[in-house]
Amino acid sequence: MQSNDNARLQYLSSRASARPIVPIAAGMTITHNPSYIVRARIGTPAQMLLMAVDTGNDASWIPCTGCIGCSATSFDSAKSSTFRMMPCDATQCSQVPSSSCGGATCGFNWSYGGSSFSANLVQDTVGLTSNPIAGYTFGCVQTAKGTSLPPQGLLGLGRGPLSLTSQTSELYQSTFSYCLPNLKSANFTGSLKLGPENQPKKINCTPLLRNERRSSLYYANLTAIKVGGHVVCIPPTAFAFNPSTGGGTFFDSGTMFTSLVKPAYTAVRDELRRRMGNATLSSLGGFDTCYTVPIVVPTITFMFPDMNVTLHQDNFLIRSSYGTTSCLAMMAAPDNVDSEVNVIGSFQQQNQRIVIDELNSRVCVSREPCSKLVPRLPVRSKTFNSHN
Repeated sequence: MQSNDNARLQYLSSRASARPIVPIAAGMTITHNPSYIVRARIGTPAQMLLMAVDTGNDASWIPCTGCIGCSATSFDSAKSSTFRMMPCDATQCSQVPSSSCGGATCGFNWSYGGSSFSANLVQDTVGLTSNPIAGYTFGCVQTAKGTSLPPQGLLGLGRGPLSLTSQTSELYQSTFSYCLPNLKSANFTGSLKLGPENQPKKINCTPLLRNERRSSLYYANLTAIKVGGHVVCIPPTAFAFNPSTGGGTFFDSGTMFTSLVKPAYTAVRDELRRRMGNATLSSLGGFDTCYTVPIVVPTITFMFPDMNVTLHQDNFLIRSSYGTTSCLAMMAAPDNVDSEVNVIGSFQQQNQRIVIDELNSRVCVSREPCSKLVPRLPVRSKTFNSHN
């Protein structure tokens, strides 16, 4: 038994030592969806799909051939020799939301944004790196309604039992990080890094909290916000971590723009406006603090115990499609169940390395420029063609 254990440890070590890195791209210019995507190889032989990465969801799911309401790109399970349906008595069937067993196989229903879908629970090989994951459990979507679903599926990076983190916990020790490139970047210059050996050694961290009301999410204790060098006056109740209501602050790659509880947002917005002086203020769409470019704005810093996350202009100002106006890309939380929740969205996470280390119960953040363009080949002639 000891010999077998040693052999297994060597096997796991050899897989982890490959330093698995999965390229990430902004989906806006590729799949025309405001999400970040990775290339996933599903089944045997592999079929390629561009799946959205989402730290706020657990179960992964993809559109399958014959799906009603799905995109044209789908997974054909009949062509995979490793595909299998999950029976109703499988443990995983009790781990999906709204599970149902109309026949011998397990199904479930789920809502995402303003959309919804029904899916069969299945298993197949999923490849993100050079080491495919055999027997990965995910949803095979059969019907979909709405327009907000990522068109080629979603890779769940939450904390639940069916997330990538949980299904590969033995291999990657519930540790991963990601860097999201600029929203308009068409290159796979961002990255998802799996396993503890792959992470930065020198990085500031803060305790990772678990909120049982929303147990899948990655909470941290936001304590204050600075605009420039000034700590904005915000009541402590705006940041209070509350397990009974779900209140607090969490990082989410599936939400685009940061939302703050109303007292916090109002205080940050008003301080930014004050520092802009006599610059002409306007609104655009859902943004209430906009200025004509070019403008010089102070930094915004989220303050956590032992960790500050400083946002530069590209992290909190979004330009209009004509490029003449820049707006504060944050908003007040809606007056509903989320009114006590602060969400640090993907726009504010651009060009930051976000490390989720459940093994040591911490979340870490450091600035990392992952929107860099792919280097161009040196020009050897003064003659250019239409592809240069």
